[in-house]
Amino acid sequence: MNGFSVRLRAWVGVLVLAAAPCAPAQEERCLVLPEQRHLEVRDPSRLPRARIPDLPAPRTVSTPGSEEAAQKLSLDEAIRIALDNTRAVRVLAGVTAVNSGRTIYGPAITNTQIDQARARFDPTLQMGHRFSQQDQPEGFLLRDPVTGQLLPPGAAIGGLRSDQYGFDLGVAKDTALGGTAELGVWANPSQSDLSALNPQTPSSLDMRYTQPLLQGAGVQVNEAPIVIARIETERSFFETKGAVQDMVQGVIEAYWALVAARVEVWARRRQVEQGAEGLNRAQAMLDVRLGDAGQVAQARAALANFRANLVTAEANALQREAALRNILGLPPSGGEPLVPVTPFCTERLPTDWDDLVRLAEERRPDIVELKLILEADQQRLLQARNQALPRLDATALYRWNGLEGRTPAPFRERIASAPGEFTEWELGVNFSVPLGLRRGRASLRQHELLLMQDRANLDQGLHAAAHRLAASVRNLAQYYEQYRAFAEAREASRLNLERQLEDYRQGRPTLFLNVLQAITDWGNAVNAEAQALAQYNIELANLERETGTILETHGVRFLEERFCAIGPLGRLGPERPYPMATRPSANEERYPKGQRPSEESLEIQAPEIRRRKPE
Repeated sequence: MNGFSVRLRAWVGVLVLAAAPCAPAQEERCLVLPEQRHLEVRDPSRLPRARIPDLPAPRTVSTPGSEEAAQKLSLDEAIRIALDNTRAVRVLAGVTAVNSGRTIYGPAITNTQIDQARARFDPTLQMGHRFSQQDQPEGFLLRDPVTGQLLPPGAAIGGLRSDQYGFDLGVAKDTALGGTAELGVWANPSQSDLSALNPQTPSSLDMRYTQPLLQGAGVQVNEAPIVIARIETERSFFETKGAVQDMVQGVIEAYWALVAARVEVWARRRQVEQGAEGLNRAQAMLDVRLGDAGQVAQARAALANFRANLVTAEANALQREAALRNILGLPPSGGEPLVPVTPFCTERLPTDWDDLVRLAEERRPDIVELKLILEADQQRLLQARNQALPRLDATALYRWNGLEGRTPAPFRERIASAPGEFTEWELGVNFSVPLGLRRGRASLRQHELLLMQDRANLDQGLHAAAHRLAASVRNLAQYYEQYRAFAEAREASRLNLERQLEDYRQGRPTLFLNVLQAITDWGNAVNAEAQALAQYNIELANLERETGTILETHGVRFLEERFCAIGPLGRLGPERPYPMATRPSANEERYPKGQRPSEESLEIQAPEIRRRKPE
């Protein structure tokens, strides 16, 4: 067996061992990793543990806690807390808050795409070193140099060894016009017995430039990716701004909803007190045989319903407080209840329809985003129109060639060509075009249709914004008129309840059902008035949200936070600041801050209850 066969069989054995399956613990040492034939799912207890803050148990209707240590919270303070706790932007969803999917890091992340697009025009340095040795065996005949006859054994095996080193250094740069400029140096020292110069070093210096004349030509086309990246950064900013606007509007909605819920709790407690007084009076009249058992049963049933309604109202207030805590970024329970102290706005807001529509067209983040999408697709249309052109490139090359080396023995002198003695140049034009240009024309049609679609979406966005503005204006008028009507109904219900109680005290037991109904009507009227007033205040903020000005009216601005990172030259230069986050600033004071709970600022007068036994 010859040496080649032995080496061949050894390599086959190595490949067979490399392809053999490995144990899981040996996978990193295998040349060929095994196939994944089963699921590998870790137990959740093996995953890294997340930091859990120390949270007290939440308050419930069974353990409501005391309001003596309550935290008084104005609406301005609530908005400020929410902005301070904003990294992931939360929005209100019913009686809870959810993640909007936007963070303050989104615009800074998108901003990196601008440098990625600009990197196309950065110079590229390329350098290579290659060492090689060539020694190929070759058979040749053995002949007598005089007679030309074959000498024994007739042939021999020999070879010519060649040692080479290759070095190349080049710089290439794309230009804004679409061309590519290159500058390169090449040298290849070598040693060979067949060369006249041994060793010898051929070298060259190249200058090359390629300029597209049709496809790929033009400053606007080549800078379109940078423009698109800037537009995408703007889109990310306005998406984040829209999410923050939703959050501020959600904070205001959650705040007023909590105030309305606390008003309802207050009204239901007054109902329970009035129902308990009615039950005591009915029982006392039954004791002196001036009433009957039916009145006592009616009073007991009404009181039970009042207490059930009070439990529902207290649970709703706890839910509303939890929703406010959630959107503020606070833990679900802090050991002390939140007591709103900002009074309701009870004044009618005048509106100018033309100004509202103009503000919405200019300031709404979703309308701005549709405009930016239109601008970006216009840049893509420019690119598609250019890509539909044939390829026509002009090329130019100029080269300086050189050679140096050492002459054969016995002279062994070193000689070299003079600088600029041997030069080359080349000018040319390359043309290529797919027959029919099917792909380019189809892409151009696609982007033209996308542009028409963007314009249609922008028109639809303006149409929808106008309708939402109109709905908000109608809601403002509706909720204010309902508030006025329910305020009148609440006062009428109070007077009616006091009159029915007085008639009942005067010894008209047959009207006791009217007393219970009057208690119910008064509580419902108080709740309806608070709900209408809360909806009116919520709609005031919603109108600002619909016009896209809710952050400006609350004095909220975005601040660009910076951090130092490795620049284009790495550690060679000073660290440069780059955007890290777009954090909203603290809001300015806008709402009045009262000293009493918000529900007490309504000055709702409870019916007068005179607790005394019938004579």
